[in-house]
Parts: sequence; C-alpha cells; structure tokens
Amino acid sequence: MKPPKDIEKYQEHYDESKLGSKLPRVARKAGSKLVYCVLLLYYVLRSKTVSNADKAKIYGALGYFLLPLDILPDFLPLAGYTDDLTAVIWAIHAVWKNITPEVKAQAAAKTREWFGEFDSSELDEEMK
Repeated sequence: MKPPKDIEKYQEHYDESKLGSKLPRVARKAGSKLVYCVLLLYYVLRSKTVSNADKAKIYGALGYFLLPLDILPDFLPLAGYTDDLTAVIWAIHAVWKNITPEVKAQAAAKTREWFGEFDSSELDEEMK
C-alpha cells in the first residue's frame, strides 16, 4: 500500500487535545471502523516502545485526520472521510508490528463505549 503523498508534512497538524476533541464529535459521521483505526494509532503512539520513524508515520496520518480541509472535505456525505481512512490504514499497515493485543483491546473498548456493540476481529484480519 502506497502512503498518501507527503504524509509526513501533516505531522505538524497533530495535537493530542485536538484529536480528543474531534474524534468524539465526528464519531457517528466517520463511523466505527475509522474511529477504531484512529484509536489504534493513538494507543500505539502512547507506547514507549514505538520507534521515532513509526511515530512520524502516525503523527502524519493523525495530523491529516485532524485537518478540517483536505483532499476530500469531511463534510461531503459518504466520501468525506475516505481520504482520512486511506491515510490512517496506510499508517496502520506501516506500524502493524507495534499493534499489540493490549492496544487492540483499548481501541475496541473505547469504540464500544461510543458505538455500543463493536467487533474488531474481522477488521483486524483485514488490516494485517
């Protein structure tokens, strides 16, 4: 999977407080899969064992997610989060070795908190 063009330039847009504010606000519109994927990256980022190179990829993807205007503006019905999902999934593939069962459990628990029932097993298999 090829990374979105120049994803590293979006690192400067990552801010943990902005993510904490945006994610719950857009959760229903973005959907449980995108939210789960963003949370996977967030929890990996908080791990002390992640390399700086992998952190840079995560910062880039989450920074892109936080931008209000991007290639496909988020307010567009159905298509608005497609480019965000592409960046996030690329980052997940790039840092997959850091996604532990504990990270998956944390992301799934938070996703269930916001969406109710949520089974991440099928999605986890697709992302490998």
